[in-house]
Amino acid sequence: MNFDDRTKMRIIQKCSYFAGLLLFVIFLGCGPNKGRVIPGGDDTTTSGTIHISVDESFKPIIDSQIKVFMSQFPNATIIPHYKAEAECLKDLTNDSIRMVIVTRGLSEEEVKYMKDTLGFAPMWDKIASDAIAVIVNNEQTDSLFDMNEIKGLVAGTTGTKLRPVLDGKSATSIVRFVLDSLLKGQPLSPNVSAAASSQGVIDYVSNTKDAVGFVGVSWIGNQQDPQVLQFLTKVRVASIQSRNEPEKFIKPYQANIATKRYPMVRGLYYIVKENYSGLGRGFANFMQFEKGQLIFRRAYLVPAKMDFQIRDANIKEE
Repeated sequence: MNFDDRTKMRIIQKCSYFAGLLLFVIFLGCGPNKGRVIPGGDDTTTSGTIHISVDESFKPIIDSQIKVFMSQFPNATIIPHYKAEAECLKDLTNDSIRMVIVTRGLSEEEVKYMKDTLGFAPMWDKIASDAIAVIVNNEQTDSLFDMNEIKGLVAGTTGTKLRPVLDGKSATSIVRFVLDSLLKGQPLSPNVSAAASSQGVIDYVSNTKDAVGFVGVSWIGNQQDPQVLQFLTKVRVASIQSRNEPEKFIKPYQANIATKRYPMVRGLYYIVKENYSGLGRGFANFMQFEKGQLIFRRAYLVPAKMDFQIRDANIKEE
């Protein structure tokens, strides 16, 4: 079949038009507003390998969760990276990190930003309630504090010789709690010491008679953990004035956390960046269901998804 030059030109123009249209459609499909699968999407809820970022103050309890999960699902590998909470939240924009575990969920603005960036909204939920424990040196005679004393310690207004130590001076969840919930706009005292980690806080307090440290309760709560028992030979958990019974001084026991009698309570949340049924979702489900919730309970945290019964009992809290 023979075509004249005009017919050939029309065919070429039509081909060019459809080729351009196809490229435009492909470009839209690759754009940020289309749902995209995070790299490494060959895993399932019970197999594969993922990296997660975890608030360092929860290292003991998340180590326990991962150990049990991987023993139950031997084809799964979860690699945790423990760091300050702010660094964990930054990792939400890092494709190599599929999940973060921190002390708060996402705001509406953050959900919108992540949806615009990823093409889908991450899933997140609360999985437990935690508390910030106050620890002192074993030689320290004073282990009872009211909240005014705690606030004065971190604000530097008490005139006491006690030396407070946190797991950093910025970016950590404990520092954020101190700044937001205790100081409420006041600056952190320059006398506050900054350790490199929760382990560093425990070591500092154990070696410094006048030190007062702040750590997540999972570092000192699980009485079945040999490492925790070793920590408790070095330091003592202080008692804090009850929120609703000022005459009582209490420790961060589970019942006191569940009822919020203990004044320094916070939540524990997961955020998963997957728009398919991957290993991040599998691990999140594990922590929300019975086995994961029981692990939280054993570590002194209060499970958020499992009924927690409180019975009357006489406990001497010193």
